[in-house]
Amino acid sequence: MAERAVRAPAWLEELARTTPPAVPWPDVVRFAVTVPMPLAVAVLVAGGIEPGAVLGAGVFGTTGALAASLAPTGGPLRDRLRRTAAATAFGAAGLVIGQYASGGGWLPVVLIAVVSAAAALISAVNAALSLGALQLLIYTALASGLVTPLPAAAEVGFFFAGAAWATLTTLVQAAAERGDPDRAAVAEVFTRTGELLAAAGSADTDESRRRLTTALNAAYDRVIRSRSSTAGRSRELSELAGVLNGAAPLVEATVATVRAGVPADPADVTAVHALAAAVTGDRELPAGRPPPLDDGPPTRRAVRHGLRLAWNVVGDPEERAGAAVPLPRLDRRTRLRDLADRTVASPDTRSFAVRLALCMTVAEVARQRLPLERPYWVLLTVAIVLKPDFGSVFTRAVHRGVGTLLGVLIGSLLLAVLPRDAWVLVAMAVAAGLLPWARGANFGLFSVFQTPVIILLLDLALAGGPGLVGARMVDTLVGCAIVLVVGYALWPQTWRAPLDEALRDAVTALDAYVGAAFTCSPAETRRTRRRSYRALTELHTQLQRRLAEPPPISTRAAAWWPVIVQLERTSDAVTGALIAIRTGDPVPDPGQVTALRRAVGELADDVAAHRAPDDAEVHAEGVLAPVAREVDAARRLVRDAGPGRRQSSDTA
Repeated sequence: MAERAVRAPAWLEELARTTPPAVPWPDVVRFAVTVPMPLAVAVLVAGGIEPGAVLGAGVFGTTGALAASLAPTGGPLRDRLRRTAAATAFGAAGLVIGQYASGGGWLPVVLIAVVSAAAALISAVNAALSLGALQLLIYTALASGLVTPLPAAAEVGFFFAGAAWATLTTLVQAAAERGDPDRAAVAEVFTRTGELLAAAGSADTDESRRRLTTALNAAYDRVIRSRSSTAGRSRELSELAGVLNGAAPLVEATVATVRAGVPADPADVTAVHALAAAVTGDRELPAGRPPPLDDGPPTRRAVRHGLRLAWNVVGDPEERAGAAVPLPRLDRRTRLRDLADRTVASPDTRSFAVRLALCMTVAEVARQRLPLERPYWVLLTVAIVLKPDFGSVFTRAVHRGVGTLLGVLIGSLLLAVLPRDAWVLVAMAVAAGLLPWARGANFGLFSVFQTPVIILLLDLALAGGPGLVGARMVDTLVGCAIVLVVGYALWPQTWRAPLDEALRDAVTALDAYVGAAFTCSPAETRRTRRRSYRALTELHTQLQRRLAEPPPISTRAAAWWPVIVQLERTSDAVTGALIAIRTGDPVPDPGQVTALRRAVGELADDVAAHRAPDDAEVHAEGVLAPVAREVDAARRLVRDAGPGRRQSSDTA
């Protein structure tokens, strides 16, 4: 009991948790060389660190190099270049717009509000534009307070030059990397499948299955999306898509085996890892594929059947090309409608646009009214903290505040100790080199090392006195306070049940999977299965973000954890039913499938309407009986975690 009394709250543990990331040495070297290089060239040309146009050119060059270096975060080279282009273009636009957001009066206030609302809408389009929208806000805020002897056109030009230099180093690193990231992503699916097979029959299967789901999502994102963008011009991508589709029966059988608790054949585990090595090209695929199984548990026979199918696809280029399912191409009207649905027609996007514009407007008013030495730092803080791509707003505000506090202390120490010469560049290179490692840990640690880079950079352009360090810390705390009060505490949805939308999406995807599994083609069944597991993955992500919030949000989110686990079990039960049908069990009656889908649909309605499900049970026979039991269990858990339980716990 004493141990329980001194234990920190779960939300505080989640807030403070930091997973030590592996050191990405290629990125560390690239950042350390790329970021300070434009400034180093300017110092060399000027013969030292002397205020003037040359130093200003170096500052803006390094600013562009920093933006373009931070943009690529892994993935195929074309995706990295797309993010780099978005960050550079929007960052340059921010530098231009920020020129008109300086000074006082209502014009800067209105301009900041409009830019913020536009950035929120742009963020909803895709990941690359979301990153670009962040750069738009950051450099608009920076340009509103950064004064240099250079004309605006020269500032933008040197910014582009620094970004081009960073893009060049990204290309050099990509050329030097061993292996094909697309092949590695597909091979990871087989590796995770082998790990899940090895865990079958043990208690350590949940995490292995989630790793497999993550690998599948990443592989489809890379290969299928890449193939759609190349429109048939890449035979290798088409073949990799065929391998990925050919692995689907093996994945389904593996999930069914784990659910049944049947230990896998060690030979099958070895063969799956051989497939992974063959996909990457590390080893040739052995000539003889595993023989068929005529006896044993049905799930083990299904695994062997899926393994033999995948063996054919991996070993035969014609099979690989034939297994690639053509992707439908959307017409322009459909794409525009989808764009509108994600931006102006989305209530969540509109709500966030209002929230971001309001917070940035308050920050701009604070910039004009408060006696702050570097007031644009308040705008910078609000833009970075409230950006929607980094998890919990509360967590980001705390991490940003604490991380910036430590970063300011580090930066001030460096400024106090180091002379204004080449040692400043060395310190900047060290701090920049630590950025890719810190980014893999959490937002706070990233801020610890990002802040000294910015302080060293801006101090060269705008030299300040010894009080600048404390003033910048005050600016950061003011920005965090604006986000926590105006962007967090005052919004009613902040205090509501936080996972309803993600839960509803997961249940809707499960309903589509149930419908396709017993009535549609295998290709459609696999597509809906992917959507179901992808929705569950997103639900897990949302849960982890909300667990880092303070009560009552974290306690409400934790109440949904059993429901999420049960939805995973239900999806696995549908996969198990499919495998049972393939191994000889009769196809279920369409009326029972309809009744089961009705129950799943009612569960989605219950989550959306915040009401407890009724006590009616789903009656099904044959292969649907296990699925019906899991659906009943999910409905019971929704009753336990639903509005009545939440209200009683809040009252208590």
